[in-house]
Amino acid sequence: MRIGEVGNAVGVDTPTIRYYESVGVLPEPERTSSGYRTYTSADVERLRFVNLARSLGIGLDDIRQILGLRDRGEAPCRYVRGVLDRQVESVDERILQLQDLSGELRRLQGVAATLPDIGAEDPCVCHILEPSAAH
Repeated sequence: MRIGEVGNAVGVDTPTIRYYESVGVLPEPERTSSGYRTYTSADVERLRFVNLARSLGIGLDDIRQILGLRDRGEAPCRYVRGVLDRQVESVDERILQLQDLSGELRRLQGVAATLPDIGAEDPCVCHILEPSAAH
């Protein structure tokens, strides 16, 4: 298959596939005599794995490590468990941060509802987001 066909099959654009090749997540593909990249079904499966891992927020360094283990004939399951543990912890922390942010935004909504609009001549950009209102 050519790069566009692989991209369509997996739902990844061609610049992303080229990028994955450049950072070593995907192997450099074979090329036709005219220079076109050609991909195998194994390349498609590898790209599907990368796409799924990325959708789970797994970084390219971890993906490269997982694939490296597999390429060396080692089971990457123990490593993947560690990655998943870190991802869950990171997502849980981000959820807490987003809940804090949501609370602050709701508080500012309440403040904003009590403040009048400012005139165009006022040098303040918007008094709703001034330090005195934001705290």
